[in-house]
Amino acid sequence: MGTVFIDRKDIYLKTDGNSIEFYYRGKKEGSLPITPLKRVVIVGNVKLQTTVIHKLIKNNVTVVFFTGKLKYIGTIYGSLHNNGFLRVKQYEKSTNEFALKLAKEIVEKKISSNIEFLKEIVNIKPILSMHVTETIENLQNKINSVKTALSIDSLRGIEGTAQALYFSIYTKLYPNSYGFTKRTRRPPLDPVNAMLSFCYTLLHYETVREIQLIGLDPTIGFYHQFEYGRESLACDIVEMFRVDVDRLVYELFKERHITARDFMKDMTQGGVYLKKSGRKKFYPLYEQWAQPMRQKLRDTLRAIARRIVDAKDIISD
Repeated sequence: MGTVFIDRKDIYLKTDGNSIEFYYRGKKEGSLPITPLKRVVIVGNVKLQTTVIHKLIKNNVTVVFFTGKLKYIGTIYGSLHNNGFLRVKQYEKSTNEFALKLAKEIVEKKISSNIEFLKEIVNIKPILSMHVTETIENLQNKINSVKTALSIDSLRGIEGTAQALYFSIYTKLYPNSYGFTKRTRRPPLDPVNAMLSFCYTLLHYETVREIQLIGLDPTIGFYHQFEYGRESLACDIVEMFRVDVDRLVYELFKERHITARDFMKDMTQGGVYLKKSGRKKFYPLYEQWAQPMRQKLRDTLRAIARRIVDAKDIISD
């Protein structure tokens, strides 16, 4: 057991020894040992004793908070890694030529991963073959442009264009009834965008946790430059794995684990959100998907950390 999603209105959490106890309307409904926990995701209005937070921090359990409409609120972490030397070297590398070199690798890996998924799409939806073939050719040209890019600003332009090309195909995987024609966020305007936004956010904070554990600073990125309040390194890493989220979301809809009925529209703000009934189905499926993904994140971050300290020219696949 690594992750627990707590998503029930008015549930009350308290501690008993090294366990969390769950109460609803004064009646105990269960308990959970803290020791095996790595992450707790709290959604909506959950009440808890301060001692619950104390115990989770003491056991280095990451606690992530979302509103009932799945808007990210914040994260509580346990003790930070004490590897100050690694962080100093990370900062140095973020300001020299290493940053552009790593940024190129990040963007190239992202575009290459998108190409691999597009090749799968030919088998999923053969009617798109001609469009897919043309798009793959254009994306391969973008990879050539990445190799010769002279600045991170120019990389952003290449990556933005490549992403638009990729999404011109990805949107066509879904029935028109979903209304998914382009990427929308803050708020997402259709069920597919709602799932993409939620899953990207979960992956982002999975990544922040792994960064913290290895001793790097999540705010010091290489492709995403420093911006106050942003975990730029997490943004860098997530770019390489966005396609895994895209594939997950597609599979959730394709296999009808999640359907349009699992969403609701916010009539005041216009956004579309996954309802509680849908979230209940989604959480175990996400956890199943996330377990191997966490190892990929760790491997990638360890490779980057080694390069930061030893200048080894290796990055994880």
